[in-house]
Amino acid sequence: MSKKQRYPIYNDEDRMHIISSLSCVDYVFLEESLENKKEYIQKYKADMLIMGDDWLDRFDDMKAFCQVKYLPRTPSVSTTEIIEIVKHTVR
Repeated sequence: MSKKQRYPIYNDEDRMHIISSLSCVDYVFLEESLENKKEYIQKYKADMLIMGDDWLDRFDDMKAFCQVKYLPRTPSVSTTEIIEIVKHTVR
């Protein structure tokens, strides 16, 4: 169950599979704690940390270890938006 008290449309395994299918991705792992980002970056020798722009500037301190990019949220991909689309389609 997620922080919003419902199950996500795509579980962690599905999300990892989708990301690992990208040719530019070498390795995908499940993050257990936001507080451990520095350790993850060093352990996996990450070149880049990519976060949604809802985290803008919060991980700039990681720039000492790798590139940090903030990408805009993708419309109609959030669980909430998918649920709303399905609700309106079924009516």
